[in-house]
Amino acid sequence: MPPTPPNGPQPARTSAPPPPLTDDNDDGVSASPSPSPPPPAPVALTPGPRASRLQQIFSEALLRTLRVNSYANFSSCFPTPAQHVPHSLESVWRQLNAKLEESARAEFDDVLRERDVVRRLNELDRLIGEARLRRENGEVGESVPLHTLGANELYEAHLNPYLTQAQSSLDGKLDDVQKENTRLSETIELQRQEIQQLLSGLETVVRDVEGAVKATAEFDAENQLRQEAEQMDEEIRSGQQP
Repeated sequence: MPPTPPNGPQPARTSAPPPPLTDDNDDGVSASPSPSPPPPAPVALTPGPRASRLQQIFSEALLRTLRVNSYANFSSCFPTPAQHVPHSLESVWRQLNAKLEESARAEFDDVLRERDVVRRLNELDRLIGEARLRRENGEVGESVPLHTLGANELYEAHLNPYLTQAQSSLDGKLDDVQKENTRLSETIELQRQEIQQLLSGLETVVRDVEGAVKATAEFDAENQLRQEAEQMDEEIRSGQQP
């Protein structure tokens, strides 16, 4: 057996403890902030000032409309039930007004939801507030990094001026063409009326000629008048020759 060390058995060696965890990434390089600006804050769906004002105006208008349909006006349309069963008629009037109010509010809520009115008005409130704050702070404008813009925004920024100019030019040309078409249409209508008048006159002349031919055929069946006319024409021509 091998000799035992004089100082007794030695404890087993342990490896060095791992370095403490830091905020660095796996490569040992600290994370740098992104150059992109933070996204805009989400728009709250709770009605803001303008959305609340819109709902208030609608409610006031609806109440004024229902107030016009008072029981006095309603009962005047039904004098017999108003005289004999006024309580039943008043109940019908209340149910009718309640149904009208419920239907109007439901349709208004459907329009708000379909058009996304609350979110859009809240976004408008936010933009107006930011613009007012920049004006109070003397800021002329805020530069937006180009790489944060979307495809539609870049497309509109580059092509909108040219498209606006082209649209204005095309609208002017279209207006001129429409005016020219109107003038030509009026000219064609006048020419059509003149042609119709000429055709009417020509039909009258044709009828007169046909009547003369028919009369001549009835009174000169053997063409004696024609022969006499040809003979007289030959005598006149022979008399004119030297």
